[in-house]
Amino acid sequence: MGIIIEDTDGVSKVNEILHDYSDFIIGRMGIPYREENINIISIVLNAPNDKINSLTGKLGMIEGVSAKALYAGKK
Repeated sequence: MGIIIEDTDGVSKVNEILHDYSDFIIGRMGIPYREENINIISIVLNAPNDKINSLTGKLGMIEGVSAKALYAGKK
């Protein structure tokens, strides 16, 4: 999942929501892009599609935050 935070007021809410889904998070990398005044977060999840969709939706409802999921099928 890719998350872009354009409004730093949303950072604490994003972290709160990610904490709620921490059982599904394999890894997380945050990059503060200071030149553009945005934060970029990359999340790797192992979760059912409904959980990923729920997480993406909750994050997308935060002002100044956008989230997109990319799925890989199991072999």
